[in-house]
Amino acid sequence: MSREHSFEMKGSSANFAMDRPENDERQLINQSAGDRSGVTRQPARKTPLILYVLTLLAAIGGFLFGYDTGVVSGAMILIRDDFKLSTVWQEAIVSVTIGAAALFALLGGLLNDTFGRKPVILLASFVFTAGAVVMGAAQSKVLLLIGRIVVGIGIGLASMTVPMYIAEAAPPEMRGRLVTINNMFITGGQFVASVIDGAFSYNKQDGWRYMLGLAGVPSLVQFVGFLFLPESPRWLVQHGDNLMAKMVLKRMRGVDNVDEEFDQIKQSFEEEQRERKDLDVSGPVLLRMLQHPPTRRALFVGCGLQMFQQIAGINTVMYYSASIIKMAGVQDDSMAIWLAAVTAFVNFIFTAVGVYLVEKVGRRILALGSMAGVFLSLLVLAIAFWFSAQYSPPITYLPTPDSNISQHCNTYKTCNQCALDDDCGYCFSLDSNNSVTNGSCMATDTGRWDSFARTGRCAYTNNTADHRKVGVNWAFNYCPSHYSWLAILGLVLYLMFFAPGMGPMPWTINSEIYPLWARSTGNACSAATNWIFNLLVSMTFLTLTETLTRPGTFFMYSGLALLGVIFIWAFLPETKGRRLEDIQAMFEGPCIMGCGGSALQYTHVSGQVRNSAAEPSVCTPILEEERRPHVESDSSDVEEFSR
Repeated sequence: MSREHSFEMKGSSANFAMDRPENDERQLINQSAGDRSGVTRQPARKTPLILYVLTLLAAIGGFLFGYDTGVVSGAMILIRDDFKLSTVWQEAIVSVTIGAAALFALLGGLLNDTFGRKPVILLASFVFTAGAVVMGAAQSKVLLLIGRIVVGIGIGLASMTVPMYIAEAAPPEMRGRLVTINNMFITGGQFVASVIDGAFSYNKQDGWRYMLGLAGVPSLVQFVGFLFLPESPRWLVQHGDNLMAKMVLKRMRGVDNVDEEFDQIKQSFEEEQRERKDLDVSGPVLLRMLQHPPTRRALFVGCGLQMFQQIAGINTVMYYSASIIKMAGVQDDSMAIWLAAVTAFVNFIFTAVGVYLVEKVGRRILALGSMAGVFLSLLVLAIAFWFSAQYSPPITYLPTPDSNISQHCNTYKTCNQCALDDDCGYCFSLDSNNSVTNGSCMATDTGRWDSFARTGRCAYTNNTADHRKVGVNWAFNYCPSHYSWLAILGLVLYLMFFAPGMGPMPWTINSEIYPLWARSTGNACSAATNWIFNLLVSMTFLTLTETLTRPGTFFMYSGLALLGVIFIWAFLPETKGRRLEDIQAMFEGPCIMGCGGSALQYTHVSGQVRNSAAEPSVCTPILEEERRPHVESDSSDVEEFSR
């Protein structure tokens, strides 16, 4: 039972409790410590099945988000050979989805305000299904690019709508857990994508079509399922359909009496409407949010969390996971793909840990501890890459020059210098002690640069394993290293810390911190911020590695993660267990060491603050105790309460 019910007491119940005989009073005093009034605690409310069905169907949007971002890396290996893609086309096919997602996440705010949460999710699943069909059937790179744009539209709409829809449907005591399930589905989608990549990597002809086209199956399931789900009750109240809103709320709570919760939602919205009319406040929602301190602070916190999630380097760490695995000595490409699937599974498992912890330790502590761990693990990764660069195998074998091939790869002195050049790879042998010998830097094969050299010992001939048969190995974009264990440790630590906290918390917190009138726009802006910085980090990563070197880049990311720790410590309040209508008041005070503000205040579109005369709230237990002067508590109760 939520704490707000623990403090709830009607006057008649209090008088009845005081009229009981002495032995009954002792029995009441010895009840649960959460019941301060002497009223018998009500049995725990059973969660209706529809709430779980709603969450799981909505979270398919998160699954599609994760699946698409995970599957494209494996599919691209086959696509580039099938369509003979240049580097520019490869970058376009990957990044155009992110760009479309950023744009339509921003536009999704207007669509949500106008049409509702349910129609937007239906639109997102329909669009994603259409995009998956186009990608799977594409006969040209142009059609494939169009399919990627269409899929990006669906991902953008779903990424900002799904967390908000779940948050508005969930009761306060379950909200964090249910919203975090959406992020568990994101990492689950990445894991399934890596398994699909491994399964279809052997089908060189049409494997990528299955990889991309299969995404249409879960999106179709989501579309059909959502036809039978209700609209968000808060959106219905906002648009005047109070009768339907109350019916939906009863269905979602599994009880007939939802008057208190419904009245709080309705009262908050009506007060906002009156103040807006009295003060003649108008203009775009985003402008109104920026004009008034509480919503401006909430938007600052929400967008800041999404920004730090991306610049903490999650995409670069996942990008380098395959290289780190190969550094450990795994030379077989298929084995590396399956081990990358194990990495994705670790990410998924620790996101599930976050689902368990979010209502136990709270959002603030979970995010703060997660970012601190990310900072330390990025330091470990940076040190691992630094050791790998300092003790990089030398170039000791110079093959016979080929007049038809550029010889600039032969000018490098170490494997590390060679690995930083995308046109070169490192060809080497291993002696009986597993030490690198006869290392040479050679030009990569035009179509198979990650597996073969253009000429020489590591070149492709008639069999894809020819160079291994003669006892040599090919390393592209990485170097064999005795410090690979340190890199693997950093990778595992990163996922252990990132997955339960900074993975889901930005989405969970953004679904909670905005008032009803600003919720769609606030979530749209924060989701767009996530996608924009996702694109920015992806586009600048290779440039940073060339400019700062790999260890320098990861040292930079660790510094940004440290800034994220300071940001969370200074600005993020705890929202665990609080009603959505209460959370907005937390941004009234200065945002240092968590935003302050009285929990008995509500901020509306006008920027004014009013006092609430609502029923007892979880946010103000001491004040509620003061409103019950006739109810006595023994000293042990008071001591436990103060704790």
